[in-house]
Amino acid sequence: MSITHRTALTGCLVGMVVVAVAPFVLDTYLTNILIRTLFLAAVVMTVDILWGYVGILTFGQSAFFGIGAYACGLVFTHYGFGPGWALAALALALGAAAIVAAGTGWLAFFHGASPLYASIITLALPIVLTQLIFSGGNWTGSSSGLSGFPTYYWDLEVWFWLAGVFLVLTTTGGWLLVRSDFGRVLVAIRENEERCAYLGIPVSRIKIMLMILSAMIASVAGFGYAAFSNVVAPELAGFQLGTELLIWTALGGRATLLGPVIAAIGIDTMSSWLSGAMPFLWKLLTGIAFVVVIVLLPRGFAPLVGALWRKLRPRHAVAAPVAKLTLAPVKLMMQSNESASPPLRIEHLSRRYGSLHVLRDVNLVGNATELLGIIGPNGAGKTTLMRCISDGNERTDGKIHVNGVEIGRGSPQHVVGLGVGRSFQNTNLFDTLTVGECLKLARYRLDGARLFDRGDTVALPQPAMDILQATGLDQKLGEETRNLSHGMKRGLELAMVLAAEPSVLLLDEPTAGLTRPERMVIGKVLTRLTREFGLCIVIIEHDLDFVREISNRVVVLHQGAILMEGTVDEVVASDLVKAVYAGDSAGDSKEKAA
Repeated sequence: MSITHRTALTGCLVGMVVVAVAPFVLDTYLTNILIRTLFLAAVVMTVDILWGYVGILTFGQSAFFGIGAYACGLVFTHYGFGPGWALAALALALGAAAIVAAGTGWLAFFHGASPLYASIITLALPIVLTQLIFSGGNWTGSSSGLSGFPTYYWDLEVWFWLAGVFLVLTTTGGWLLVRSDFGRVLVAIRENEERCAYLGIPVSRIKIMLMILSAMIASVAGFGYAAFSNVVAPELAGFQLGTELLIWTALGGRATLLGPVIAAIGIDTMSSWLSGAMPFLWKLLTGIAFVVVIVLLPRGFAPLVGALWRKLRPRHAVAAPVAKLTLAPVKLMMQSNESASPPLRIEHLSRRYGSLHVLRDVNLVGNATELLGIIGPNGAGKTTLMRCISDGNERTDGKIHVNGVEIGRGSPQHVVGLGVGRSFQNTNLFDTLTVGECLKLARYRLDGARLFDRGDTVALPQPAMDILQATGLDQKLGEETRNLSHGMKRGLELAMVLAAEPSVLLLDEPTAGLTRPERMVIGKVLTRLTREFGLCIVIIEHDLDFVREISNRVVVLHQGAILMEGTVDEVVASDLVKAVYAGDSAGDSKEKAA
């Protein structure tokens, strides 16, 4: 059993013991309050996963809590009560929450949607649901809600055990999830969603599935809350509760899981005591505490408590688990050699921003075993060309085929699946992940990720291993990316792209900022990739000496159009190219004449 599983099992057993004993220690009033609070704490746990680990600032979990509560109240009020009806109401809660969450995710998490847009969509959800409840008349109870419906009048101890066990099990499951290999994927999405998309990770699908799972947990909590309290009201699905869930998460500490759960239990319990004595002052105090924490303790109280505990109880630092490298058989890189079509074909490509033509009628073919250099002055459209190849939504007109398949308007994930890998002009990585975790992430499309466990091996194809060994990264697998030198970061990004086994490799100034020895290492690896693995490599570079050393063919891009195409010697010797780089007006006139 791994350390993660042993820790989870220990925590789960401790939680179960506390839940079993607590009803016999607490008084009736506090037990009654805590039953409701424990159900709400389970919802807060889902908010922390969505917001703290994935970066989705969601106001919508209260809506799913309300869906579960109203499923219970409506069925028990209008249709019947009993074990069968209870199961039907629970199924209704789960199904309705899943459908609404899927629709919300589809609206909020399409490729290119901003985090602000997603937050606004989730903000609208409880508002819309509350209005539907108000308009439901006698069926939903309108603003008064539903009360007095038949339910299970078990002892408080039984209800406490049900709510407590539900919270312990869901929190344990969430804890295992965020500490698994899949949990590293969630953190990567939070830190750099764009890079995830260009590694072929289905970001939108993961967000939608996670929202559905969180919604179903919240709906079960709402069902239990309503069945115990015997009352449902619009406030259970409202915007105010959704905001309070976020406040409890922020106060407890985002991305800590236990911090928000403890904060929810503590704050909601205190509010039940103090809101009666000072209802308006209590809300004010909660708001002030939230503002103070956001300003002074943006990570919440849990990290602060953890730091103080480590200071009082110093221990020897435990190094992060270091991944082990193994060689993976190359599965996809050779597909370009097996296809009758060229790996890359561009036909009549154009890109416009209003009246500004950035690319105009670009026609280009990239062949297997070829290293194609793209050069041109700043503003020629080189990086835009890379974006159009790697994202089907970027171009205005024209067609792009990868290994004989048109990319259409496919997302970056779709294009990566066709065999395209891309590095960026500015290093695009995950600062808080280790080198080993980044490499695992790059293999997600091919190998997937464990849901409730972490593996200690990373299987990489030979080209990626060559980059790691050439740059010394194979000795730094446990090092966080933000601590690497610039040259190592460039090498890691290239290794990650190669780990996904592309047949078409797009490199945007891969040697920018590197020393000459580092450039020579990268050049040798790229040359080997074309020769031994049949890759088609398209590289943008301003270093003409580097381009001369490695390229088979060079294309000169100027003002969004192909000015010249030929061998390295032909391009370097061209007076037209020299005039363009010198900014000579004669260059423009010669271009027009050509």
